[in-house]
Amino acid sequence: MKKNRGRTGRKRRRKHLQSFMNGVDCSHKLEYIKLKKWLKDRGFEDNDIRPAEFWDTGRGLMTTKALQAGELVISLPEKCLLTTGTVLSSCLGEYITKWKPPVSPLIALCTFLIAEKHAGEQSLWKPYLDVLPKTYTCPVCLEEDVVSLLPEPLRKKAQEQRTMVHELYVSSKAFFSSLQPLFAENTETIFNYSALEWAWCTVNTRTVYMKHSQRECFSLEPDVYALAPYLDLLNHSPNVQVKAAFNEQIRSYEIRTDSQCKKYEEVFICYGPHDNQRLLLEYGFVAVDNPHSSVYVSSDTLLRYFSPLDNQKNAKLSILKNHDFLENLTFGWDGPSWRLLTALKLLNLGEDEFNCWKRALLGDVISATNEEQTLNVTEKICLFLIEETQHVLLQIYRLKRDKENLKNHLTLVEALRLEDLKILQKSAEILCNLKMATT
Repeated sequence: MKKNRGRTGRKRRRKHLQSFMNGVDCSHKLEYIKLKKWLKDRGFEDNDIRPAEFWDTGRGLMTTKALQAGELVISLPEKCLLTTGTVLSSCLGEYITKWKPPVSPLIALCTFLIAEKHAGEQSLWKPYLDVLPKTYTCPVCLEEDVVSLLPEPLRKKAQEQRTMVHELYVSSKAFFSSLQPLFAENTETIFNYSALEWAWCTVNTRTVYMKHSQRECFSLEPDVYALAPYLDLLNHSPNVQVKAAFNEQIRSYEIRTDSQCKKYEEVFICYGPHDNQRLLLEYGFVAVDNPHSSVYVSSDTLLRYFSPLDNQKNAKLSILKNHDFLENLTFGWDGPSWRLLTALKLLNLGEDEFNCWKRALLGDVISATNEEQTLNVTEKICLFLIEETQHVLLQIYRLKRDKENLKNHLTLVEALRLEDLKILQKSAEILCNLKMATT
């Protein structure tokens, strides 16, 4: 007699699907077993969160029990944290103390990471280094072809980031050379640009805020970094709230959730109310349906729709510049920002209305004509940005097909541009309704 396997099979498939939706537990993997043992030796007590792989966020931490608001998520003892204190107590300490002019806390941490990575099996921090990303997706790591596809304001910041990291490398070369007695190999091959780029990204994307007292052996830049093994597996969500701080009484870095979290779900923290451009610039990722996201309007785009024959154009621009109304002009999920509408309102003042510019900057209604023209120009800018975004998405689609090596980076920029498109389409809808309401 045949057994009926249908119901059992369905149950198994449901269970498998549920596991996939929640995330796949990775705590059995050797690198995590070694990391947990290493942390335990330093006083970390195992808790109810596990490393897992999630289909939408990648690697993260899963809770094995329901978490209530106010509950402790993780407590990492000071001995587990990698700070400038760790660096100074290592063999690098005497070289940092002697070096003039003093190095920055950031360079001290980067130097330690590069040196420990080079030490391989001999490094006391190997279990942590083994779970760190091998590569990053911050703009400093992106190919020029990919950077050129970023929105103009972000592209400018990406170039600044690349220049800053390069200058950091050039200015640190002499200090790196002073460490030669510690290494059998030439320091130039160990402390090369790609090594510094990796270390800088590690510090920039993974450190928690922890204020340290000023030390004379460091430059005056704030010493506020701490790398937190295991804790740094927690991913960002704009929709959660947490309390994160170093507990001076028990000498441990703690994270408490202000949100509930169901059993077997991913545990998130919030890096702050950042838009997607900031998240990509600083952390190398994009958050889908990010409520804080905006599309920025550059001053070049702003002026595209104004007549060069406007005799007061330069005076208007001067007023906007002096009152800081040429930056941070945006479209959001709720339509054009007040700042964008105010800047456009002032630029649309008629000759006979120019003396009302102070009222315009306060958001006052100047005239029905001014209101109508402002909405018309705002809509034109919005539609121009939609067209531009769609054009870039088409370029990305073609490049993904032709350049397999850039696929991951292109997918990241595509995610940013798709979020921008959703925001702009929502703004266009809001503007259309506003125009209908005013006619």
